Amino acid sequence: MVDFFIKLMTFTFGMCIGSFMNVCIYRLPISKSIVYPGSMCPTCGNPIRFYDNIPVFSYLWLRGKCRHCETPIPFRYPLVEIMGGFLALCVYMKFGLTIESLIYYALIASLLVITFIDIDHTMIPDIITLPGIPIGFLASMVLPSMKVIDSLLGILAGGGILYFVGWAYHLITKKEGMGGGDIKLLAMIGAFLGWKGVIFTVFIASTVGAATGILIMLRVNKDMKLAIPFGPFLSLGAIAYVFFGPELIYWYSGVLV
Repeated sequence: MVDFFIKLMTFTFGMCIGSFMNVCIYRLPISKSIVYPGSMCPTCGNPIRFYDNIPVFSYLWLRGKCRHCETPIPFRYPLVEIMGGFLALCVYMKFGLTIESLIYYALIASLLVITFIDIDHTMIPDIITLPGIPIGFLASMVLPSMKVIDSLLGILAGGGILYFVGWAYHLITKKEGMGGGDIKLLAMIGAFLGWKGVIFTVFIASTVGAATGILIMLRVNKDMKLAIPFGPFLSLGAIAYVFFGPELIYWYSGVLV
């Protein structure tokens, strides 16, 4: 019974963080404060009251529309809230009520914000990644599964790998291939997850990203050149590593032996 209550509270907490993530996703790209003013309808400008700002439930109660102007509320809002709750629950179930849970959930929440901003604007805000690098390095000092040297190598590897890829692509094609935001994002991921996490993240991101790009081109136009944001795939790889990375690496090492 106690465990069920903790899980329920964890899921609720995660949905509330998801609501805040929605604020960040909307406001950070337009350089607007995420603290002031309070939540408001982007169409009519009316403030959103607390009873209309309850994660998921308010969306259902209002039938997906603004109370004042009846403008449809994008389904992404409750989706992000549900994802926030679900991933908070997953982190708790893997790490329990520990400092690891707090650190990894903060990382995951940041990656979700980055993902949706990159999808909308094809940009990754420095206000998340640049502070995230030293924060991840400091976090390595208290994470049981991390060492400071691994975090440092992760930062160097994360920033270096994508910088080299971008440099090589530009050298060959004379075109910009890898954005600086992706480089800083992978450096942040390396700070939290170490050099092994960087390799795992790049492998998953490249595999899933390539498959997605091929499917999109086949569906839309075979000759069409698409600029697909890489940030969401890096985020997916990093989140996968948090939950499954060490186990999959151990399993893969055993298969090779």
